[in-house]
Amino acid sequence: MQFGIFSVSDITRDPVSGETPSEAERIDAIVQIAQKTEEVGLDVFAIGEHHNPPFFSSAPTTLLAAIAATTKRLIVSTATTLITTNDPVRLAEEYAMLQHLAKGRMDLMLGRGNTAPVYPWFGADIRQSLPLALENYNLLHRLWREDVVDWEGKFRTPLQGFTSTPRPLDDVPPFVWHGSIRTPEIAEQAAYYGDGFFANNIFWPKEHYMRLIKFYRQRYAHYGHGTEKQAIVGLGGQAYIAKKSQDALNEFRPYFNEAPVYGHGPKMEDFMEMTPLSVGSPQEVIDKTLTFREHFGDYQRQMFLMDHAGLPLKTVLNQLDLLGEEVVPVLRKEIEARQDPETAKPPTHALRVKEKYGDQPARQPKPNANRGDNVTGGSPYQDNQ
Repeated sequence: MQFGIFSVSDITRDPVSGETPSEAERIDAIVQIAQKTEEVGLDVFAIGEHHNPPFFSSAPTTLLAAIAATTKRLIVSTATTLITTNDPVRLAEEYAMLQHLAKGRMDLMLGRGNTAPVYPWFGADIRQSLPLALENYNLLHRLWREDVVDWEGKFRTPLQGFTSTPRPLDDVPPFVWHGSIRTPEIAEQAAYYGDGFFANNIFWPKEHYMRLIKFYRQRYAHYGHGTEKQAIVGLGGQAYIAKKSQDALNEFRPYFNEAPVYGHGPKMEDFMEMTPLSVGSPQEVIDKTLTFREHFGDYQRQMFLMDHAGLPLKTVLNQLDLLGEEVVPVLRKEIEARQDPETAKPPTHALRVKEKYGDQPARQPKPNANRGDNVTGGSPYQDNQ
């Protein structure tokens, strides 16, 4: 299983110190957090996409390219790439470029986001949110797999003889997760294409996510991509860790109480009981995380949210030390011992290249002489595949 950190890129007042970091401070901090994620032995770092205060991650490919350049084995990903308000042609170009720069150490999660005003900012209608998500991904999927695309849809101008550049690294598209907290149509979309399904697993009780994941697994098998056990599932989660359980509760409580998303609501202990939030000793976090497998079946990726609610950078880095040194090694061992042998391996670029080519060399597209347009003729590549 892959373990990692995901961030929503919030800039939140620290309720203990009273300080609110600047955008510059948070951008610098998130790079340090990503680098620490690799240092402590985790596998993945993911960042969200937002276009309004109090968030800073409006250009995730730029940020992830910088992180990939300063790490060696870390997979960089997104906690949400907005498939509804981004042009799929631009997504195809930007994430293929990131894939090249990261040498394959990347994937992405598509979602509709949770900020309603973003739709008119980018010329879209929120009432068309679901049809936009379905149509835009249909085009993105084709742009990464076909050298020349003719396409016509409802929400953007038609394409005639269009080639998205650069082509994906090794002619293997980035792996795509579809993230959803409420919509079975998105689980259906992930299953139809044989992509991964990511359940945010933050706010809702387990029964809600169990229904979505079960539906995705059933439809994944229905479309012939493998058995239900072989479906590719990722989960989120929240944790705050201290050597002693009571210290964890005392330290995190002021951040929980003032957090914009759930502050001034249920007591922290009640929220922990109702949701996947884990606050406690390393063993308590281990024990609760192991229950995820009991509820959802074997899965491929476990992500933790740890830099939110105004927690200062020093605290987050200390949390990563505890996660990497005392929690994840035990989880790896315990999950490996319990895992069904039929469970699919986590998706990586190397694995996907092997699946496509076997022992043969991967395709490396080489363009023909400049055609001067992107409209007429056949494939612009020498091998014409």
